[in-house]
Amino acid sequence: MKNSLKFSILFLIVLFVACNNRQPESAKEQKTEPVFPIGNIITGNNFTGTAWLHWLVPNDSIFNCPAGNVTFEPGARTNWHKHPGGQILLITGGQGYYQESGKQALLIKKGDVVLISPDVEHWHGATSISGFTHIAINTNVQKGSVVWLQPVSDEEYGNLDQEKQELIKR
Repeated sequence: MKNSLKFSILFLIVLFVACNNRQPESAKEQKTEPVFPIGNIITGNNFTGTAWLHWLVPNDSIFNCPAGNVTFEPGARTNWHKHPGGQILLITGGQGYYQESGKQALLIKKGDVVLISPDVEHWHGATSISGFTHIAINTNVQKGSVVWLQPVSDEEYGNLDQEKQELIKR
C-alpha cells in the first residue's frame, strides 16, 4: 500500500510539472529573437514609415550580390521601384505585402521567398498590424542599381490593407 501511495504521489508531481512546462500553443505565444541586427534607420524619400537596414553583404566586385536585412515597422513600406538586375526577398519575420505593378498584392509571411524579375515595378512592406523583416538580395547589380519611383499612396495601401485584414488575423 505504501508503494502504491508513493507511486501515486510521484505520478501527480510528474503530471503537475509536465503541465506547467508546456510549449507555446501558437506562434503568437512564441517570442523570437531577430536573426540579424536591425541596423540603422533608412533615411530619404523612398520609404513611408520607419524601416531599418543592416547590410549583410556589401556591394563589391567579388560577389556582386549585395544583401541586406530590412525591418519595417507596422504600416511602413517602400515606394514603387525596380531593379535592373532583379531581386530576391527571403521573408524572416512578420507579415507584409508584395505587389507588382498591374497585379494584385500578395500577403507574404515568414518563410516565403519572392523572386522579382529584372525591371519589374513593385513595392513591399509591412501590414498595418505587423512588423515585417526580410533579407533583400540584389542580383546582377552590374546591370544597374535600384530605380526609385512614386510612393504607394495612403489610399492605395489603406484599401489593400482592409481587404487583407481577415487573412492576417487567421
